[in-house]
Amino acid sequence: MKKTTQILNHLYLIIFIGGLVLSGGCTEDFLKPDPLSFYEPTATFSTEPGLESAMAICDRHLKLYWATDHNEMLSLGTEYIFSELMVASATDKRSMLCDVANMLTPTSETSLQNLGRTNSIWYFWKETYNGIMYANTVIQFVDAVEGLDEETKNIYKGRAYFHRAFRYMALVFQFGDVPLITKVLEVPKQNYRSTERDAILEMITKDMEFAVEHVPDQSEMSLVGMVNKGACRMLLAKCYLALGEYDKAKAQTDILIDGSAYALMQDNFGTFNDGGEPETWPITRNVIWDLHRAENKLIAGNTEVIMGMPNRGADAESFVKMLTMRILYPFVFNSMLKTKDGKQALLNLRRNHPDYNPEYDYMRAFGRGIATFRPTYFHTHALWSVDGQMDETDLRHSSEVGNWVRMEDYRVNNKASSEFGNPVTLFDDNGNLLCGDTIRRWFDVPHYKLYLDDPVNEANISGSDGYRGATNGGNADWYLYRLAEAYLLRAEAKYYINESDPTIKDDLNALRQRAGCSVLYEGSVTIGDIMNERARELYWEEWRNVELTRVSLCLARSGKPDEWGNTYSLDDFDRQSGTDSQGGSYWYQRIVNYSMYNKGPIQIDATGNSNPNYTMDKKNIYWPIPYSAITSNNKGELSQNYGYDGYDPATPKWDNWEDAVADEDQTEN
Repeated sequence: MKKTTQILNHLYLIIFIGGLVLSGGCTEDFLKPDPLSFYEPTATFSTEPGLESAMAICDRHLKLYWATDHNEMLSLGTEYIFSELMVASATDKRSMLCDVANMLTPTSETSLQNLGRTNSIWYFWKETYNGIMYANTVIQFVDAVEGLDEETKNIYKGRAYFHRAFRYMALVFQFGDVPLITKVLEVPKQNYRSTERDAILEMITKDMEFAVEHVPDQSEMSLVGMVNKGACRMLLAKCYLALGEYDKAKAQTDILIDGSAYALMQDNFGTFNDGGEPETWPITRNVIWDLHRAENKLIAGNTEVIMGMPNRGADAESFVKMLTMRILYPFVFNSMLKTKDGKQALLNLRRNHPDYNPEYDYMRAFGRGIATFRPTYFHTHALWSVDGQMDETDLRHSSEVGNWVRMEDYRVNNKASSEFGNPVTLFDDNGNLLCGDTIRRWFDVPHYKLYLDDPVNEANISGSDGYRGATNGGNADWYLYRLAEAYLLRAEAKYYINESDPTIKDDLNALRQRAGCSVLYEGSVTIGDIMNERARELYWEEWRNVELTRVSLCLARSGKPDEWGNTYSLDDFDRQSGTDSQGGSYWYQRIVNYSMYNKGPIQIDATGNSNPNYTMDKKNIYWPIPYSAITSNNKGELSQNYGYDGYDPATPKWDNWEDAVADEDQTEN
């Protein structure tokens, strides 16, 4: 299995040789078999290079969740707008997904509509099943490859099981009960049934136990970015948590934290990146900044990375753009943000412009944001209070060292204004609003997570306002799993085992101490404390909606209370509807307590959606099964989720994965 190739990305181009295509399953009929190769699969995947190609496409497909979909990272953004941390904010689009309770239906999500291209619900449905198909290809054909010993075959299987399990973990917490597909079929199957969530969780748990046994540690591998044993342990721990096997989950995290070579990074390391324009925004070097620089994420000296996704280098065809600086920063270069004397506050001047001043080059320092998504006030402010105290030294929230950008950190750079050089302000001296769209143009940013070099545009000194400097972001390695998350998962497992366990706080404080916090947890810890620390540590790394829904299941299964003392029942935590503040799931309670959903319309002075009403329904814990998927399965019946048109509790489902797998070969009623 060992290769001399230095990094996994070199394998990606193999994908396109011999007719291997990434978009193989891009028709609306996700049930149609569409193998990776235009050629006979048994021939294409009869050799180890063929398997390597299929495995490489699994790996590449994984990072596309973070980076793609209409060049606006809509997929990861969608995960966050279904949480307490973020909302859609492209207010120039009348159909942006803000009024979720009323806009999201089984027919609103298609490849052609998708609510004005402001979310990725259809993309998740389609592409996640594509990823499952790629993994199934390896699993199905590996045993027939000549010349491979049993150990090597099991390594391939284990890695493919990881990819399939990762995707099913997403599906069951985004869509609930879904079709279970474990084979690449030779003929179309149009009589699927949905399989119950817990049955799928049981299957992927079994698969991940196999993977942990057979997939090697990263130290035994010559490639960076392939599935390794540590990543398998992380996913297995989440599977155990979801099934209520809390002691087993804790045991896996114990191994990662105490019985492996992984360790939290405590000091500055790797290459120092000065942030693009230090005269505008100086960075005081610190471990949190270094930890999230693309050039440091996958180096050997980073003992915290468990698995990452390589995405840097000169070969543009093998990499995808991480457009964080385009979609996640405020839209400030516009006349809707004014000074007290009525001038445009922030200008985007070329470096060869006579008025250019490197002390005020906010585009190169922070990018040219369009705010497709924006953080909630909870995320930028209240989240950073611990036990009633605002932690002023947390490096993850510090403007002093340059990790966090607040609106008042911008200074007026329009020389025509008498306010030149002064901080921008939201109100004038008479209390009049100076920003016409506070949703899209006035919010703070976790700069240390989102700043990325953009060398192509940086070299363009005289380009248009939209194409020079750190305009969009760039090709950047990204984390899939870090050891920090293992501490959070262990704290969670301990909570379900015994919510009074005094060591829960120790796992949270390990992360807080590394971040330089002055306020540590003392005494008992709630599930809310654990989820808040997840939000502080893993923003734009974890799939926030999936994790909130998983924790909602864990609370219902364990009977443990949330931070408000609510308890939940497996019978109905995910089968309620309404937009009132009572009931629903933990997912729903986090959203209505901490975000701007269900607070009423917001009036802004902007074209497009000038009166956005942010709503979320209890039923939205699961997204609707797309109507097109239901109708294409015309010889069977898929189950629609509670509260959506077409829901029928009598629709038959598979309640165990063995029967669902046995039925896959039955293509006729």
